[in-house]
Amino acid sequence: MWDRRPRLSSLGPGMPGPTQPWAAVPHGRNGFWSPREAHSRLAQDNPLRGRSRTAEMGATPTNSRAAVDEIPDGLWGKCTKCGAMLYQRELERDLRVCKHCGFHFRLGARDRIAITADPDTFVEHDAALAPANPLAFPQYEEKLARDQGKTGLLDAFIWGECALAGVPVAMGASDSGFLMASMGSVLGEKVARAMEFAAASRVPLILFSASGGARMQEGIISLMQMAKTAAAVHRLGEARVPYLSVLTDPTTAGVWASYASLGDVIAAEPGARVLFAGPRVIEQSLKIKLAGGAHTSEFQLEHGMVDLIVPRREMRATLERLLGYLWSPPAVSGAEPP
Repeated sequence: MWDRRPRLSSLGPGMPGPTQPWAAVPHGRNGFWSPREAHSRLAQDNPLRGRSRTAEMGATPTNSRAAVDEIPDGLWGKCTKCGAMLYQRELERDLRVCKHCGFHFRLGARDRIAITADPDTFVEHDAALAPANPLAFPQYEEKLARDQGKTGLLDAFIWGECALAGVPVAMGASDSGFLMASMGSVLGEKVARAMEFAAASRVPLILFSASGGARMQEGIISLMQMAKTAAAVHRLGEARVPYLSVLTDPTTAGVWASYASLGDVIAAEPGARVLFAGPRVIEQSLKIKLAGGAHTSEFQLEHGMVDLIVPRREMRATLERLLGYLWSPPAVSGAEPP
């Protein structure tokens, strides 16, 4: 019968070689080593006894700590939804979508346009338009300077002309990193100018919305942008030019109540927060408790406020397909669209 007991080959001087079974060892009870005795003897005769793995590898704890400290900050991050650790470069290649649960991280305005428009076709308009402080609101200018330095933008919205699958379009995007893309005088003016350009040039308009609402530092001036942008949408409709509205996280309050909800087709990213007022505000003011998930794009789709939900990887192809349904560029300049 095969002896299943292990062999001793490295218990120190005088121990049996690799071909000698435990039975040949003249030690231990009844001529055998028990497992406990074998481990004890191995620990006593081990030349590395008492040395850490770090010392065995020729490094000191201090050097090891220094090596860890040399790892760049921001190399890894955690998914907001599932908690999985994500390598940042891989996350960027995945368009900032978690590969484990599909959570869509927020995108900056320039990154949004870069992954949607044809390469090297975007030409920005009104890049020098910057906000002022008409109400002399305290610390407003400091906050503007802070976010201008952080995002590289003068305000929370950029727009311009570009091509999508070879079709000339006007395209704009909000940046939630700039005062949560709140709508002030500059954002409203840029949105209105984008719509007027699309109507005059007869090119479809695509807007990516994200906003925390009206910009409180500009008071009534910010609220006036709701009426101004809604009127611009109406003129765009009279010109028979399609307007595609894409909702991203978060699209709320005055932006959702004006131009973001007035597109010919309204698409949204999965899991985006789309609402006018937050659940807590509604519960405190109206004494109504909302159903779970009432602030999501999926809830808006179920109740007819959104036409379709599109994952980020499929957004460009979906917009291209929608343009094919809604628009055919006039063959002759100035000709009416079909």
